[in-house]
Amino acid sequence: MLESVALLLIAGFTLGMVMKGLKLPPLLGMLFVGMLFGPYVLDWLHVDLLHISSDIRSFSLFVILIRAGLGIKRHEIKAVGSLAVKMSSLPGLFEGFSILLVSYYFFDFSFAEAGMLGFIIAAVSPAVVVPSMLELKSDGYGEDKQIPTLLLAGTSIDDVFAITIFSFFLTLGTTGDVSLTASLLTIPLSIVFGVIFGLAIGYVFIKLFDFKHLFQSNVERLLLLLTGIIGFYAVGEHVGIASLLGIMAIGFLITDQRAKMGAVLANQLLYIWFFAQILLFSLVGAEVNITVALNAGIMGIVIIFIGLVFRSLGVLLATLGSNLNRKERIFCVLSYFPKATVQAAIGALPLASGVSKGPEILAVAVLSILLTAPMGAILIKWSAPKLLTKKES
Repeated sequence: MLESVALLLIAGFTLGMVMKGLKLPPLLGMLFVGMLFGPYVLDWLHVDLLHISSDIRSFSLFVILIRAGLGIKRHEIKAVGSLAVKMSSLPGLFEGFSILLVSYYFFDFSFAEAGMLGFIIAAVSPAVVVPSMLELKSDGYGEDKQIPTLLLAGTSIDDVFAITIFSFFLTLGTTGDVSLTASLLTIPLSIVFGVIFGLAIGYVFIKLFDFKHLFQSNVERLLLLLTGIIGFYAVGEHVGIASLLGIMAIGFLITDQRAKMGAVLANQLLYIWFFAQILLFSLVGAEVNITVALNAGIMGIVIIFIGLVFRSLGVLLATLGSNLNRKERIFCVLSYFPKATVQAAIGALPLASGVSKGPEILAVAVLSILLTAPMGAILIKWSAPKLLTKKES
């Protein structure tokens, strides 16, 4: 298995640098490496690595989310508050229900199956969007109106909506015993409790970090932070709270209360992210079965395209009347295209649950990764200098 890890690291790094030299996002090279060496092309990766792929991807996602939280300031949250709520709900709901209707009326899906497909596809990828926004924050793009912060917050909450509503349709399609009202109520509760528990855990970390006789260095603090985040996520997923949002809340509180410590931890996490991003994107690529994606055919392309059109309308509606100008609103539209994380994680669940349209749902989910992750990453990198104002240092 170690040989497979080494292969992904060296090949992912090399091709990532090639993409960077071509002025393209490095993650494209890492995704390609995963697809090439994964089980559906050359099959060079050890089966044990593929078995723990989900855990490695989750840990890598934790690293970038806690970095995101450590980089958010209180005044930035205040600046994007109400707009972030609209951005985290309207685009995903527009996309999910538009796919539901198209699949139900034109592609012979049952209502429950169409809903499963709609809200698998509706989730935007934090794995692609979050590191892109952190890079823009670092470069100063959109910082005058806190656009990267807006998209960081919106992306994390967007997934809560998508996964919760998908779970409703999965239960509806497999048992039929589920309440729509109860499912919808879990969304705000999940978000609120995710933030509350995240802030509470962050407060505990701060108090522990203040005991200087226990922690001789910031490396020890970082170890405790990462260990605690893993435990928080495991518990949070079990009880049904928005754990990913809670992880960002932990980072936010540490920076808010101990700015110097937050800056040091964020810098240390940058070195971990250097390795973690290669494993994250290459293992996401390894999940992509190109043959399955091709099976989605024209139907899959039509469904994904219609979903993106309605997601774009949702973004434009959410930003209507805000302080964002036309170019900045277009940038928000483009930034909400990428699919990868959620689709790779839950795309096969309907098939595993015995849903009759499970193969088609999986095929469209895989195709959505193949089409939108590279496209979205390229569009974010290409459009930011053209559509956003750069804050001078």
